[in-house]
Amino acid sequence: MTDENKLKNLLSRINGHGYKAYKQIKGEYAFTVFTLIIDHVQGDPFAAPSRIRVRIKRAVSGFDLALLNNKSRRIGLCDYLTRVFYQNCHQYSQGSRGTGKSGLITISRPSQEILESTAMKVNDQVVEVRFFMGLPAQGRRIRSRDAAAMFFDELPRIVGHSLFFNALNPEALKSHVEATEDADQLRSQLSGFNLIGFVANDSLLPRTSGIDPAPLERKHAVRFQSPQSLQTEIVLPNSGSVSGMGIPKGVTLIVGGGYHGKSTLLNALELGIYNHIPGDGRELVATLPEAVKIRATDGRSIEKTDISPFINDLPFEKKTHTFSTRNASGSTSQAANISEALELGAKVLLLDEDTSATNFMIRDHRMQQLVLKDQEPITPFIDRVRQLFDQQGVSTVLVMGGSGDYFCEAHHVIQMTNYRPEDVTTKAHLIAQDHPTGRYKEGGSQFVAVGLRIPQAQSFNPYRGRRLKITASRKDEILFGNTTVDIRDVEQIVHMSQTRGIGLAMHYATRYMDGRRTLKQVIDKVMQDIDRESLDVLSPYISGDIARFRGLELAAAINRLRTLQMKQEKL
Repeated sequence: MTDENKLKNLLSRINGHGYKAYKQIKGEYAFTVFTLIIDHVQGDPFAAPSRIRVRIKRAVSGFDLALLNNKSRRIGLCDYLTRVFYQNCHQYSQGSRGTGKSGLITISRPSQEILESTAMKVNDQVVEVRFFMGLPAQGRRIRSRDAAAMFFDELPRIVGHSLFFNALNPEALKSHVEATEDADQLRSQLSGFNLIGFVANDSLLPRTSGIDPAPLERKHAVRFQSPQSLQTEIVLPNSGSVSGMGIPKGVTLIVGGGYHGKSTLLNALELGIYNHIPGDGRELVATLPEAVKIRATDGRSIEKTDISPFINDLPFEKKTHTFSTRNASGSTSQAANISEALELGAKVLLLDEDTSATNFMIRDHRMQQLVLKDQEPITPFIDRVRQLFDQQGVSTVLVMGGSGDYFCEAHHVIQMTNYRPEDVTTKAHLIAQDHPTGRYKEGGSQFVAVGLRIPQAQSFNPYRGRRLKITASRKDEILFGNTTVDIRDVEQIVHMSQTRGIGLAMHYATRYMDGRRTLKQVIDKVMQDIDRESLDVLSPYISGDIARFRGLELAAAINRLRTLQMKQEKL
């Protein structure tokens, strides 16, 4: 390692040279209070920006070891520092300095959720930040003076205001770390209370808009208040005793008129698998980690998925125990989405009638009289939802505003009125008793567990020629070699860094595809490696743009790979 003067001299020597001369500055440099590590230099000013790290001794940074005494607190600290670093990049860097990305200093932009990420690493020895710089050029000629200003003026200011305890707001840092710890503790206690979800009183669930996940302005929003019958009290390490609505295991309906908050509550629950930043309003909304949002997805690819619990006896003797298609209908896609979630161990299904296939959800008495069962291959979800819980231990939360037939199947019914929940279970059951639907159950009395599948490694090709090509330009799309993986319907992915990680994990997973391991066994192996060695294990190089994802989302992406080949496990 050389000192910062070596970098100054190198920059001075290559001024005005062609852009590729920047490659000479790759390496480590000792600054006064930190080490600068240039891992990768971009090939031209329009390419992805250069990957840079700064490392500081933890003792020098001033962060107390108490901030690191469990995983939750460490993730909270890293997330907070990432947010401060991001803000200071925009405050202290001049920005555009020429062609392309010239002058850029930035880090992966955080979301409302607190995610484990490769952008920041803190342990008892070091604080390390991983970020990106666009090295400046005019055309494709190096502008060394501007590069020197970035490295020796702007970057030290950003680091100085971001990575030292004395430069930070200690109360905000403490609040961030404790919010992370409390949310993890809340989620871990749900099963002990026989709950699948919890929404604390005074939570603020409505969002600014469908594309802006920030909380709605408080003067326009209704605070959440649990009905007394579902009120639950849970003790947390920092917040103490917290009261709110507990959603018990079983089948729960969320009903009510349009625009009264049904989908808002469901959305909060589907994102309750994550921790949220202080001020988000959903800091104490938690859902079991095995909860999966299910929807219909016209046009998705399906490879040998067992959809027979829901669909059988298709025309032309098309198999449903090993169902394949490159253009799924609404009903077949929704059946496959459920079966694939169950295959990976999902314990909670979250559904909204607005994004479900109508013929998959319900077949009422009149339709049963007109279209006889031997002419209808679909067993509607209404006839499987209780079996899923009673026989498989899988709970369901369902937003339903258009069919009261589900009243007979629900353990609990919550009505939303002006964003306020009311427990109307007794009333709904009385209505069901007084007004029988007349429909008969279809599909038999048993829910037969779905078959397991074995992925074939040869169907995964992330290369373009000899070049590994795995990118994510949006959070809902992965470019995997020559194949685009569309994951728009995988609604619990919240950040593009998760999408990048999933793309890399799809390739990494092939090392465990030996022709014998099931998809779940392969996914479990990948997640175990991440737990043991960190997210860095997924990438061939060090980068700050990978965030933690669940095995459920990794499996969902694999299942949507159009080149995928599977075979059924022999029972």
